[in-house]
Amino acid sequence: MALLLLRFGDLTLKGKNQKQFIQKVKELLLEKTAMFRLEYTFQHDRIYLTVPDSIPVESVFKQLSYVTGLHSYSVVHKCEKDLNLIATQAIPFLQEVIQTKQTPFKVESKRADKSFPLTSQEISKALSKLILREIPLLKVDMHDPVVTLEVEIRQEAAYFYVSKETGTGGFPVGIGGKGLVLLSGGIDSPVAAYLAMKKGLAIDCIHFESTPLTAIESVQKVVDLTQVLARYAPNSTIRLHVVPFEEIHSMILNHIPEAYIVTIMRRMMVRIASAMAQKHHLQALINGESLGQVASQTIESLETIYQVSQSLVLRPLITYDKNEILALARKLETYPISVRPFEDCCTIYIPKSPSIRPVGWLAQRYEEKIPYQEAIERAIQATQVLVIHANQTLDLASRGLTVKEALQ
Repeated sequence: MALLLLRFGDLTLKGKNQKQFIQKVKELLLEKTAMFRLEYTFQHDRIYLTVPDSIPVESVFKQLSYVTGLHSYSVVHKCEKDLNLIATQAIPFLQEVIQTKQTPFKVESKRADKSFPLTSQEISKALSKLILREIPLLKVDMHDPVVTLEVEIRQEAAYFYVSKETGTGGFPVGIGGKGLVLLSGGIDSPVAAYLAMKKGLAIDCIHFESTPLTAIESVQKVVDLTQVLARYAPNSTIRLHVVPFEEIHSMILNHIPEAYIVTIMRRMMVRIASAMAQKHHLQALINGESLGQVASQTIESLETIYQVSQSLVLRPLITYDKNEILALARKLETYPISVRPFEDCCTIYIPKSPSIRPVGWLAQRYEEKIPYQEAIERAIQATQVLVIHANQTLDLASRGLTVKEALQ
């Protein structure tokens, strides 16, 4: 049987919101680990989980990685508040970690039980002496240790551990309001969605589909990406708003000058997304834009595109380099889905020379050539809302060539 210690991080930063923060983390924790039927012990600044031998600890760690707001977690060992007992029990674990290598280490102690006769520093010194007698390969290094034995003396018992898993961190999903993610089938927007959730935002997603101008597999990518993101969401569920964009897309391709196709297309998407956000009481739009990464993400393009938004716009990736975004996408397991060879309306039929410094008055003049207001209303009315669950697969690609066919 294993005992896990879960930490919230620095609760002093949460101020008056501590109770709400902790309660949200607890709710997410209970949901994400419900399949294991674990024993939970909740304390003010930590949580203990008792894991039966029949359940691999690695499986529990995997589920804990989906709990935003958890700072870190460790397998800990509990014993009586006796330094000889602590050293005796810790030695085998330290030997397992270092194997046959000479290793810099230190003991880091915390005395939560102030009635214990030694100070934290005295506990660390005494334990180091006891351990060094038995493991000569260890060498004390207080500044740059490879292995740290963490010891806590608490009211009920002593606890020690030699490794710490980094949690997702941030804030529990739902504590920071609600947003609408403009989710394409690319690499960036799923990463932006994750970072928004990590900061406490609950999310819906919106996708603009142009089947049969684009392959239905491009929409399947978005469904599958939403399924991955749902691992972090309350109830492991996210709503995906699928907007039929083919009519507007065709208007733009047929009537808008090539250099402004991308700008006008994105302005239409922002108009629709902003209207949908207001309709569903979502407080912000969230996208995967990174400044200067492509033509539509220059400062001039962003200014022109978002002139039409009625909603607050959040861009979690605005200063990220591409390599940083790729690393996060691989960590999230969205990367293999995003690189499937099916393009959506944001990437197909893109002109060779899009304007990188569009201006609002000219975009508005071009838009006057098409009856977009009526088309936007029709698109909003025909939008379908899919409820995507992390553990339930929705296969659109096998049901038809268009989203309309697949969802009949």
